[in-house]
Amino acid sequence: MKDAAIALALTEGVRAASETLLMDATNPWELDAAMVAHGFTVGVCEAQDLEGLDVGLARRAGPQAGTNERTIPILPRMVSEGRLGRSVGVGWYRYPGGGGLVIDPLVEDLLREEAWFAGVTRQDLDDAVLVERVIMGMTQPALALLAQGAEHARIDQISIDALGFPPGSGGVLSHVAFLGQARVTRCFERMSWPARCLQQTQANLGLFFGAENQISSGR
Repeated sequence: MKDAAIALALTEGVRAASETLLMDATNPWELDAAMVAHGFTVGVCEAQDLEGLDVGLARRAGPQAGTNERTIPILPRMVSEGRLGRSVGVGWYRYPGGGGLVIDPLVEDLLREEAWFAGVTRQDLDDAVLVERVIMGMTQPALALLAQGAEHARIDQISIDALGFPPGSGGVLSHVAFLGQARVTRCFERMSWPARCLQQTQANLGLFFGAENQISSGR
């Protein structure tokens, strides 16, 4: 499996998780700050601004789209309003004069308005929960990729190189192995995934830990 395909799948998992969090609980700067404090080299919203929100929106409708079946209208609205990212000076953040990012309070107003339109009661989540859900969003496609034959080490390295996963963790799958199957299962159950997605991801998790146990037994 090509590295680009792995990076794309992981990116889509993170995008789906972050869109859910922005709709239900947080804003771009709080989410990014939580991720960077945890050890990520870049926050998800800053990364999306660098790529271009229109690029992410186009990919959302493609074959690598994430597993979140909720219709979350935030990204389409951002793009329709011309908030395409750093290249145009405004996205999740503003980039006055083409310089560094600054917080844009209008984005938080937009998030709260869309939540109100959708009947969503926003909740306060602490930083640890925000980061957990982003990581689980990445874990779901990582396990699927592994089940499809991608190499554990390549997935880990790409999660670090392409998505800024905390380098000291060893990568997303190494982090999952460190957490343990029971803890990751509980994390999965807190995600707002469709039932069949949750079942398949739990099955892939079982395969992952079965393989890990075989490796450990053979040492």
